[in-house]
This record gives sequence, C-alpha cells and structure tokens, in this order.
Amino acid sequence: MSHAAFLAVALLVFALPLAYAATPDQWRGRSIYQVIIDRYALPDGADPNQCPPGTRTWCGGTWNSLRQNLDYIQDAGFTAVWISPVSQNYEGPSTPYGDPYHGYWIADASQLNSRFGTSDDLKDLSDELHRRGMYLMVDVVVNDVMATSMTPDLSTYMFKEQSQYHPYCVIDWSNTTSEEQCWLGDTVVPLPDLNTEDPTVVAGFSGWIQSLVKEYNIDGLRIDAAKHVDIGFWPVFCGNASVFCIGEVFGSDIDDTALYQGPNALDSVLNYPMYTALLDAFTIPGSLNTSAVADLIAQEAAKFKDPTLLGNFIENQDVPRWANLSVDPQSLYNAMVFNFMTDGIPIVYYGQEQGFSGNSDPYNREAMWPSKYANTTTYQLMTTLNQFRNFLVNNTQWATTPTQVLTTSPYGIATLKGDCVSIMTNIGSPPQNISIPVYTPYPASTSLTNILTCQQWPVGSNGTIDAQYSLGGVPLILYPTALLQKSGLCGNSGTTGSTNYISSALPIHRPVVSLSAVLFSLLLGSLSYFL
Repeated sequence: MSHAAFLAVALLVFALPLAYAATPDQWRGRSIYQVIIDRYALPDGADPNQCPPGTRTWCGGTWNSLRQNLDYIQDAGFTAVWISPVSQNYEGPSTPYGDPYHGYWIADASQLNSRFGTSDDLKDLSDELHRRGMYLMVDVVVNDVMATSMTPDLSTYMFKEQSQYHPYCVIDWSNTTSEEQCWLGDTVVPLPDLNTEDPTVVAGFSGWIQSLVKEYNIDGLRIDAAKHVDIGFWPVFCGNASVFCIGEVFGSDIDDTALYQGPNALDSVLNYPMYTALLDAFTIPGSLNTSAVADLIAQEAAKFKDPTLLGNFIENQDVPRWANLSVDPQSLYNAMVFNFMTDGIPIVYYGQEQGFSGNSDPYNREAMWPSKYANTTTYQLMTTLNQFRNFLVNNTQWATTPTQVLTTSPYGIATLKGDCVSIMTNIGSPPQNISIPVYTPYPASTSLTNILTCQQWPVGSNGTIDAQYSLGGVPLILYPTALLQKSGLCGNSGTTGSTNYISSALPIHRPVVSLSAVLFSLLLGSLSYFL
C-alpha cells in the first residue's frame, strides 16, 4: 500500500462513527427516566413563567437544555433517558389542538426537529449520556404523519406517493386489520396512516432508522403506536436498527399485548396490563384489588416471552398522573416499589417524583421547571430504589430471576425476586391495626434489613415475617443483612453517592461489525509496511 493510500484509509477510519448495539440483555438492568424535551428544562435566560399547565404550544426545552440538566436524573440513579421524538414535525399555523411541542406530529421523519436543536446538539446529548455511563432511548413514530386536511400535500413528507399510505377509514377497534390500516386522529387533525406493508416504505424506514441509530449512537427505541402497524414490519425495522426496541401497545388485554413481544415482533412492550392492575390494587379511592396484580404476574410468566424486559410504569404522556387518580402518597410509594422490585425495566415519567397531578393531555405534560427540581420524598425514594436495584443488577443474577408471589391479602402483596422480599400495601397513610404475614424461604433468626429505613427485621419461625402498619401503609424491601456489603446502603461500605454509583456502571455497549472495523484492520496491516 502506498503512503498516500495509507493516509486515505487512516482518515476514513477515524472519520467514521463507531457503531454500537445495546442488546435486550443490557437493557434489562437499566432504569429509565422519560422526558418530553420541550417540557423538561429551559435554556439559560428563558422566561420560566411562559408555560402554565395546559399549554399546547412550545415552552422552549431543547436537547441542549436537557444535556445541561442531566445531574438531576443521574443523581437519582437512572441509567437511561428516553426522549420524545426527534423527527421534523408539522410546521404551520397553530391547530385547534395546539402545536406539536410533544414531537409526535411527524412531517418528514428523515429530518430533525429544528425546534429542539441541531444535529450537533443531539450528538452532544448522546455523547454526554454515554460519558456518564447512561443509555439514550429515542421515541420514534412510523405509523403515521400529521396533516391539517384529509387530502394533504404528500410532497412535504418523507414518503410522497399515494400508494405509500392507506386510504382513509374510521378505526373499528374490534378488528386488528382496521386498527393497523385506518387513520388515527380525526378530521380536524388527521394522521394519515403509512402503508407499512409496501416494500418501498419498509425499505425507506429501514434505511432511515439504521442511519439515525448510527449517526447519533442511539441505544434503544421506544416505538409509538406499535399495534397500529403490521406486526411483520417490526422484525425488519428493529433488525436494521440493531438496538433494543420497546413498543407501545395501548390497552389492558394481556393476550393482545403479548403478541408483540418475541422474535416475530418486538423485544419488549410497555406493560399496560400491569399498569391497569396496579391502578386496581393501589389507587385510593379504588377497588384495592391486590389479587389482580398476583393473577397478572402468573399470566405474564406464562404468556410473555420474557417478562424481565417489559417496561414498568405508572405514568406517561398518554395517561393521567398518579396523583390525579389517587389522593394518598403512600399509594404512589407502594406502586413505585412494585415497579422497581419485580420483573421488568422501571420507567419514571418526568415530574412523577414532584407530585404533578395533571389529568389527560395536555395537563399531564406540565413544565418541569416550576418544581425547581426539588429533593422531594418521592425523589429520595426513587434514588434509593435505583441505588439498590443497580447494586443487585451489577452483583447478582437478580435481574433475570423470575418474580414469585409469596403472599396476597386484601391489604397487600408480597413478592420474592432473587434474595429480596418486597411487601406492598394498599391501606394508605393512616395507621391501622392490621398485619400481613409473609412466609419466606429464610431460616428462623435470619437478619434482614429494610433498605428503605435500614431497620433490622429478624425472620420468625417457619420463615415468617409479620408486616405491621401501626405507622401507616409504608412499603417494605427486605434483604439479607449479610449480603448488603459493598452496597453503599444502610452503613455498608461501597458507593456513597448516587452520582458516583451510576458513573461506575460502565457503558456496556457491544460493538457490531462495521466498515470502521474492517478498515481499521486494513490500517493495522498497513502499519507493518511502514514500520
């Protein structure tokens, strides 16, 4: 190889971005903080009073302002951030439903949304997350585009041919084909449905997502409206993305939802069936039906390919805030403990920890900055939950160990996952003269520690634990005291702060074979010629 050729290869190698692929196994141990970019943080100098609840226009958040305010998320122990869609949205006069501040009204999916910043800004956000040992999940919309008439000008979209869209029809919610091919939205703001069975659409989206993931070093995708797309589209799309894909399958039916996890669909789905069960079990006022949760744990073990990959949540941009549905803060704490300490990947929607209480869209998409990012009781709880869960993930087989139900009573439910016993109750804050007996696999006199309070809990005869609520309905997380060494919890040595703890969780990207790797090998071979 000539000297000039050697230099050309060297320049090409080092100019190309490295390609990474975060696998489902790597995502299993992560915890996710969900952000709507426009609503999380303002740039310096912006008016902090410009975004009252219910606002349906832009408030000013950007990729840069999120990057500059990541400490709040990392200090709470989160190891991944899910951001709202990055693609270009409708640009025009405000609609009767406001402006596309949320990012879901797609115009040209192949272009970035300039409202949130530049290509370099998005790369800087990705780089900063990875520097901190955190993953980036990006929301993507492939089901539809946004229009302001029933006959839009297709030349403004990524796909410009009429054959690349399904004809307009009203969705019949009892028919799967209708759900996949008819249009979401309405006649005021219609969402023309893309024909994802069309080979040109499949090829176009496959090339786009492969390029997007590589250019911005994206670690995972959240798929909007996944059940409204032909299910056969997903293995091709996610195969080209080569990263973890978790889909939105809105609805409480477990059989319908379970169809979308597996080799012929997606890696994972958001766990709407369990969300519904948690509402039934813990919201006050409510039915307080804890058996719904126990039953669903058993059903999910039987029907899902891998329950440990499901996305656990109690809030997001499409459902009311928990505090809008339940008046008692202990109901929130118990539901959060369940989501962190059982099978699945915990997801916290921004502001959940600040007690936001908006009902439906747009009131559940509040600006974050009026909270002043306070160190609330809920923030402290999720910090402890993250620190303990990260310790378990990094030091044991906890993440892949299936959850078992130990006890169900009208007052709560107890689970075992790995060596950890979690007891959640629905009685609320007022003290009550009741108890929940829990039978554990531990020998009598085993010393357990409640990692939420650091109180010692000896195991009684026959492995029993008696959860009493004379101080109100607090959740319990009990772990063998002898196993807490190096956890940094309850006086044990180890990581002392959540920021250091998360930073020590090394980014475990798995390189994929790429042109860069091939060229690099050529470069190494060429070096021997000159040495």
